Amino acid sequence: MRLGDLTPAEARSRLREGLALATGPFVFRIQSRLPQVAVNLHRLYPDFPLAGGPFADFHVRVDRVPGPRRWFKPQAQFWLEAVTPFKPLPADQAYAMLEWGMNWCIAGHAHHYLMLHAAVLERAGRALILPGDPGAGKSTLTAALMLDGWRLLSDEITLIDRDDGRLHGLARPVSLKNASIEVIRAHAPAAVFGDVARDTHKGTVSHLKPTPDSVARTGEPAQPAWIVFPRWKRDAPARLTPHPKAAAFLHLASHAFNYSLLGALGFTLTARLMDAVSCWDFEYGHLPEALTVFRELAGA
Repeated sequence: MRLGDLTPAEARSRLREGLALATGPFVFRIQSRLPQVAVNLHRLYPDFPLAGGPFADFHVRVDRVPGPRRWFKPQAQFWLEAVTPFKPLPADQAYAMLEWGMNWCIAGHAHHYLMLHAAVLERAGRALILPGDPGAGKSTLTAALMLDGWRLLSDEITLIDRDDGRLHGLARPVSLKNASIEVIRAHAPAAVFGDVARDTHKGTVSHLKPTPDSVARTGEPAQPAWIVFPRWKRDAPARLTPHPKAAAFLHLASHAFNYSLLGALGFTLTARLMDAVSCWDFEYGHLPEALTVFRELAGA
């Protein structure tokens, strides 16, 4: 059964007691009494399977902070079991907090993978890894590529199998910020977005529903083929230029979630990744031109 097979009322009821949602290799048991959380989960995760049985990798909850804050400037809190890793946020940021908390759970605990802070997509069995600094246009490009037929594995966490070096997918919603939200709305008017959270620590945030194909194929690993470092520049022509592999290695290692924790294995896995991929810088100013370049890259 998928989440979308439930009516909104059924989803709200399940969420109060704990709704077990399978997202790639992880199961989250999510609890919340907040209507905003229920509405956004039902809107953005309808294609995700519900997990049966009592097991879950992570038991999480997002609810209002008790006490006077229930009425005066209401706040929401994220729990992983009994742990509250974040400070409370305004209640209208509750759904965004859930998404950030789910990322935090994976990044802090899934050490049976090497985890890189990068988006990853797949086409014809080959995976494209997109690291990106804030403002580089990584999430915008990720969303546009997904809507252009690439399969989304993740917009935030690249999961590298420690045994064979293949990449595993989550296919959770793409987090878009500030101007990127309207760029993608204009680019794809039929795309489905969650509620907009304003004045967060990341600015204005909204999440984009993943494509059904991305969700249906989360169990299919992909072979790494390209690492591309995107950089958006107003009105710049779209172009790829070679990026030194040594510099790419250092960037990925310094931006990984658990490279240091894995020690020598982290080095070995990253070196193996470098052997498997070509590395590029990519500057772009317009999405249609960018998509053409990546279609040509995938077909080369």
